[in-house]
Amino acid sequence: MDCTIRPAREDDAADISAVTLRALRETNAKDYTEEIIERVERSFSPDAVLQLIGKRIVFVATIGNRIVGTASLDGSVVRTVFVAPDVQARGIGKLLMAEIERTARGRNVASLTVPSSVTAEAFYTRLGFVAVRDSYHGDERTIIMERLLAE
Repeated sequence: MDCTIRPAREDDAADISAVTLRALRETNAKDYTEEIIERVERSFSPDAVLQLIGKRIVFVATIGNRIVGTASLDGSVVRTVFVAPDVQARGIGKLLMAEIERTARGRNVASLTVPSSVTAEAFYTRLGFVAVRDSYHGDERTIIMERLLAE
């Protein structure tokens, strides 16, 4: 598998949205109710993703010409880390997070925070993040995790 990480372009918005929605529906659905998934999905329409590309540092993972993952950095906060369900557990998320960390270090960010889904908590734990508190939006649980960046 030859996976490349690159900055997102505006014309990637529809593909990023599709990957995100598939991951929500197929992977996160085991940990969250349908109502929560539907509410979160509204934040990741192609138009919403296009706005995020303008506000954050967004990366995509590609295999060939196919976008298979995404992650973004908003100051010191890691956001919207999603990998297409059919290629999960192949190191793509780890590659995306390595690029996020490189970018953060280049901007003198001392630590990263990630609002993790229940689904992704073990993934971030393996990358050295530590849960510091839970946050709730109604009945949606998010685990706030942090990691200091090594010099």
